[in-house]
Amino acid sequence: GSSGSEDEARPGTAEEAAAAQRREERLRKFRELHMKRNEARRLNHQEVVEEDKRLKLPANWEAKKARLEWELKVEEKKKECAARGEDYERVKLLEISAEDAERWERKKKRKNPDLGFSDYAAAQLRQYQRLTRQIKPDLEQYEKLKEQYGEALYPTSDSLLHGTHVPSKEGVDRMVADLEKQIEKREKYSRRRPYNDDADIDYINERNAKFNKKAERFYGKYTAEIKQNLERGTAV
Repeated sequence: GSSGSEDEARPGTAEEAAAAQRREERLRKFRELHMKRNEARRLNHQEVVEEDKRLKLPANWEAKKARLEWELKVEEKKKECAARGEDYERVKLLEISAEDAERWERKKKRKNPDLGFSDYAAAQLRQYQRLTRQIKPDLEQYEKLKEQYGEALYPTSDSLLHGTHVPSKEGVDRMVADLEKQIEKREKYSRRRPYNDDADIDYINERNAKFNKKAERFYGKYTAEIKQNLERGTAV
């Protein structure tokens, strides 16, 4: 009788164990989903905070940051070269590949340093730099002057300059030739337009003449009849 009761109890026990196992599996999946949701929420919050920080930074922050990092690397490299007793510029040139050097050289040739007229001071500075680049110093004459005058060759605030230097004939000739070349070049760019003596005078000065030419160019075909009537005195 006891064995029969044990057989009757076994199916119920197995079903309860299976149900408990399924419940445990569902709880495990629920806990995993709950953990994933919390992780996603944490990552989303972190991304929102980072995005808010990026939006509050200046527009060119990334470029500034890259520039600062590059400058730090350069400083470190300079310190390493100084510690080894090497010249940083020489080491830097040795690390540049032939392709990079060729590409930079092409870029330098394409670059136009003359950006056009901005103001008279900038134009004067460009002219000064252009003229000084053309100067070819006479180093031999410079050494002779250094031996002749010594420290007096380098004037100070207490030096008397007037009448102490007489330029050589070759130097004067070079200056005259350079000035004539500048005048010739300037005449090519600022030549006056030929004046027509037979043209009608409908202006009171040069500025008014330029304005009339512009008005004629844009509105001449519309005002030709009115102008003729005014000249004939038949305008209403």
